[in-house]
Amino acid sequence: MTGIYISSLISGAALGATLIIAIGAQNAFVLRNGIARNQVAVVVAICVLVDWVLIVAGGAGFGSLVAAFPAVTAIAAWGGAAFLAFYGASAFRTALHPGSLSEKTAGAPARFSGMSAAISATLAVSLLNPHVYLDTVVLLGSIAAQHVGVARWWFVAGACIASLAWFSALGFGARLLAPFFERPGTWRALDVVIGIIMWWIAAGLAWGQLS
Repeated sequence: MTGIYISSLISGAALGATLIIAIGAQNAFVLRNGIARNQVAVVVAICVLVDWVLIVAGGAGFGSLVAAFPAVTAIAAWGGAAFLAFYGASAFRTALHPGSLSEKTAGAPARFSGMSAAISATLAVSLLNPHVYLDTVVLLGSIAAQHVGVARWWFVAGACIASLAWFSALGFGARLLAPFFERPGTWRALDVVIGIIMWWIAAGLAWGQLS
């Protein structure tokens, strides 16, 4: 039986990593704040906790419930599109007046005004995207259901481990990129890329609801 549990654990970690490690709004958000050393612990912790809640919900069988109410997905889609469009515009605006990591805080990119602002922004970028629910709750949940008994929760644990490892590496490991961001031009390039990602995803969400 131990072999089955380990196999389920590895399968969950592999699938979780596949779904999480992709260029998306949440990852771009974590990367930027990690490089800027901007409330990194708060941002990483919330991303991980949100992911865990959704993964466990999927493992518990809530995927079928979400699929039964398409209105929930539609509301999340429009809300997510609006938020990502706004965040993308903010990234482009910041790119016009980029900061740097040199000279301590002088000229540094805009930081959260406090922990509450960091929590609100991270929750928004994490939850206002229906793909998050489709990936973690519906898709991962449906595959978890194929694992019988305790093995299902080993699968869920594997996915949770992958989430913790990825967001921790992305947030806290981003500081290794700090030397490259001592030049305003590098920040400008990053913000332009983030703005494009945000607008691309926002357009995709809106188009999905209109088509």
